[in-house]
Amino acid sequence: MKAVCQRVTEARVLVGGRTVGEIGLGLVVLLGVAQRDTAGDADRLAAKIARLRIFPDGEGRFDRSVLDANGRVLAVSQFTLLADTSRGNRPSFSAAAAPQEAEPLYVRFCEAVAAEGIQVERGVFGAAMRLELVNDGPVTIVL
Repeated sequence: MKAVCQRVTEARVLVGGRTVGEIGLGLVVLLGVAQRDTAGDADRLAAKIARLRIFPDGEGRFDRSVLDANGRVLAVSQFTLLADTSRGNRPSFSAAAAPQEAEPLYVRFCEAVAAEGIQVERGVFGAAMRLELVNDGPVTIVL
């Protein structure tokens, strides 16, 4: 499982021109599910992200989590994070889980983040989406 976490002041995801998920302060999490990922992986990653200290404290240091900052999470599935370009210029996505395996783990990840006490907005699994965000910092962490 691979996640790209971006600290944002605002973000939204659109499908067919319609907003399906939107947050203010928080994290955009782009989530790629690999073939051998498990529910336990989703739970561990959700707990890690909930406690990832990348929000500034009163002195501007990275010392607060999205929980501490009362932020929200916008989770978007993105199989392209598992791209392999080692054999040319056309990416291979063979490491990515099949949609019927990946979607339940994406849902599990979102539910696990919500169980941490964080409001979660979502994209639409498998849809062509447009993501708009204002990266704060910019701060982007790959897990």
